[in-house]
Formats: sequence, structure tokens, C-alpha cells
Amino acid sequence: MKVGLIGDSLTDGRPGVPFSNLLKEKYPSITFINLGKSGETVKSLYTRLTKTTLDTDYDLTFLWIGVNDVYSKMLKVQAQPVAKDHEEFEVYFTKVIEMILTSSKHVVTVSPAVVGENTTNDANKELKELSTIIQSISSKHPNTSFLNLQSVFEQHLSKVSSSEYIGTSVLSVMKDVLFYKSPTRIDQLSTKRGLHLTLDGIHLNSSGAAIVAGEYATLVDQLLYTKYVVKEM
Repeated sequence: MKVGLIGDSLTDGRPGVPFSNLLKEKYPSITFINLGKSGETVKSLYTRLTKTTLDTDYDLTFLWIGVNDVYSKMLKVQAQPVAKDHEEFEVYFTKVIEMILTSSKHVVTVSPAVVGENTTNDANKELKELSTIIQSISSKHPNTSFLNLQSVFEQHLSKVSSSEYIGTSVLSVMKDVLFYKSPTRIDQLSTKRGLHLTLDGIHLNSSGAAIVAGEYATLVDQLLYTKYVVKEM
């Protein structure tokens, strides 16, 4: 079985703790192809896919994109183009999912999780609007499921008290990439910043990575093992 992971730095696994490693450990018989790219927005992902020939034998593909369409507007430097409004976001997301569906038997669209662990801040309110758009688009396509990861994170964060920290300095993000590579050091910095699921309000620490891997694993079990393994028994 072959599973594609398409997205931004959260999928790529830098900075922060890569959830993809947890999936590889849990499912040694499944081939996971990590197509995450740091800084990716829905527009830049569309451009990348138009220049890339995707394999056409994916059994399942996860599409996790959208956080940078909010987060990158908070940075002083924008490395990739951002959708100018929600209408344009919808147009490009639709194009992206249609391209991926030609290469995969099933696609799971994943909502952006958080920009800051204060789930009521303005950035997270906008993410919620993008999540609604993503869910709506997904419902119109066959062989597509929607994972509301923002809701999952909200449930976990409602039980703790997090700081307002959000890493909006490009230099700080670069330092996190270069100097915080081990899960232990990442978690220590996360704690120092008063965070629980992320390193900097966006990228995952060990707890956040475990949550994402767990949600992905549930769908892998439902959509792959139930469909292929049980059928063969």
C-alpha cells in the first residue's frame, strides 16, 4: 500500500517534530511518500503540482494545506504567494484536489490546525473559515473525506492554559529549524514558551505530532485496512 502526504512544513516536519515518522513506525508495511514543502500556500502548491508528475498508484493521499494562507500574512517576509481572498483560496484548493484525485484512489483533506494556541484569536477564526471552505469542496468530490484537525486541536487545548506565543520572526523560525531538531529539545523549548501542542504556535511538538499521527492512523485503518486487508481475509 502507498500513502501520499502532501502539504507544507507541518507535513515536511521542519521545524518541529515530524508526525510522518510516527506513521512509518506504526505501519512498516505501508510506503509513505512525504511531499511536504516548507512555506507552501494553496497557490504555491498548485504551481508545484503543475510542474510535478505525481505517481498515479497512491491508495490514499492526505492533503493538509492552508495554514500559511493565514500565518504567512503575519510574517514580515512572504516567501510564497497567498490567496488574495477566500474566493481565490476556494478556486485554487479545488484545482489542487482535482489534480490529486487523478493520482489517488482516495483523498483526505485536512483542515489547518492552529495559528497560536489561543483558539479564539483572529488568525484561528480565519482558519475556521478556510476549514469550512475545505469541507464544502471535499463534499462535492467522490472518494474524498474531510478531517477537521482544527476541532481536534481545540478539544485538546480547551483542557490546558497556553501562552499567546506565535513565532512571527523569520529569524526565529530559522533558528528553530537549525538548532532544535531532537524531539526532546523541541519539547523543552515548547514548554519554555508556554505551549502544549506546538513549538511556536504552528509547528508541532511531540504531543502535537502524536495527535496528528493518531488522527491520520484512524483514517488509514478505516480507508485502507478495512477496504483492502479485511476484503482479502
